[in-house]
Amino acid sequence: MEMQMEFRRKLPIPADLKKEFPLPAEVAKIKEERDREIEDIFYGRDKRFLLIIGPCSADREDAVLDYMNRLVKVQEKVKDKIFIIPRCYTNKPRTKGVGYKGMLHQPDPEKGEDMLAGIIAIRELHTRVVKETGFTCAEEMLYPENHRYLSDLLAYVAIGARSVENQQHRMVASGIGIPAGMKNPTGGDISVMLNSIIAAQSEQTFVYRNWEVHTTGNPMAHAILRGYVDRYGNSFPNYHYEDLRGLKDKYDELGLKNPAVIVDCNHNNSGKKYLEQIRIAKDVLHSIHVAPELQGFVKGLMIESYLEDGNQKIGEGVYGKSITDPCLGWEKSEKLIYDIADMLD
Repeated sequence: MEMQMEFRRKLPIPADLKKEFPLPAEVAKIKEERDREIEDIFYGRDKRFLLIIGPCSADREDAVLDYMNRLVKVQEKVKDKIFIIPRCYTNKPRTKGVGYKGMLHQPDPEKGEDMLAGIIAIRELHTRVVKETGFTCAEEMLYPENHRYLSDLLAYVAIGARSVENQQHRMVASGIGIPAGMKNPTGGDISVMLNSIIAAQSEQTFVYRNWEVHTTGNPMAHAILRGYVDRYGNSFPNYHYEDLRGLKDKYDELGLKNPAVIVDCNHNNSGKKYLEQIRIAKDVLHSIHVAPELQGFVKGLMIESYLEDGNQKIGEGVYGKSITDPCLGWEKSEKLIYDIADMLD
């Protein structure tokens, strides 16, 4: 039987794309400075709280840049307490893997797939965010082979719940030089997530983009708690005080470097009820207040937020409203950031 795979065209390798679309010197300088600040937070030298916030999927450049420009004004007001890393997830598909698969695949969500235009669009979007706002962003490492297209721009990488058991994701995370957040798998077994962190913190040798590569390990690999589902698909949270304490105990038992957890306030923690993110964020901050041993361990929160509340179908055309998971709108997001800052006193 013939392979059911059509090889359409060879895409440029990341090194060639970086030569064609090089970073301006000021962008590279911002990236270097922010990398140092984020590293200080993960190593405990900087006590600021991390907030990884932004759209579920970066679907259109104008609305994403509008969001980022609003966010940078808020960052300025809370900069002594909170360090914001915006979400700019350009690889983000729908859960079932059909339909919209993110800007990487479809620079225009209403048109067909064009991977060459996509890799150029995502590089240009990330570059524009840095130039216009001074932010470097977080991405989900959905496809480890694609990381190099953006590796000189990113501040943070998340490994999704469905990818965290995959060896290639783990090994690539061990060599990226920026924090890699490992989400608990959809079934909720935190030992899987911890194994992933061990692998990412360790030296690795493996095949990557047709090269034999060696990594020195990533001491900033850490946990992300995002809730889980039972065998019937019902959502259950894992952000409560007992969950955080239990994870801290596991970290201590394993002797992992830089114990750290980020709490994802959406997904199965909220049951995808996006308004619940407000309550969950405050609940986590309350847990930190009542348990001094969680201070410094809970490094921050992940929140899905965009210009408009909720989500929409592709083609409805509401500016700044998610076409994937529902997000918290701008006014509620801004208020929540100020509330978090007040609770960090």
